[in-house]
Amino acid sequence: MKKRDDLNEKRLERRARRACTLLACLMAALALTLTPALAASGNDPLTVVNNLSDFVFSLIRAIGLILLGFGVLQLGLSLKSHDPSQRANGMLTIAGGIVITFTKEILTLITG
Repeated sequence: MKKRDDLNEKRLERRARRACTLLACLMAALALTLTPALAASGNDPLTVVNNLSDFVFSLIRAIGLILLGFGVLQLGLSLKSHDPSQRANGMLTIAGGIVITFTKEILTLITG
């Protein structure tokens, strides 16, 4: 029994040493490959914020279009199966998809 315990202990010690070596190599590789992030010269911070805003609104538009497509699919399936609750859910999903798709236009209309 003692030999088996010694073998298990040696295996565990070897695994720990390998894991520590791997972690040290990984940290060294990460430290050597770091590059500084330099700001673009001459850019106004407001331009950066506007670009980020455009990116976020394009992601929201994509999610809205996916919801719109899912709502049309759900409405079509409900018409085939004559299920009124699924039809209502499909119409609500279509309405939500339309609102989410045109969020930027709605916000600019509200804020002026």
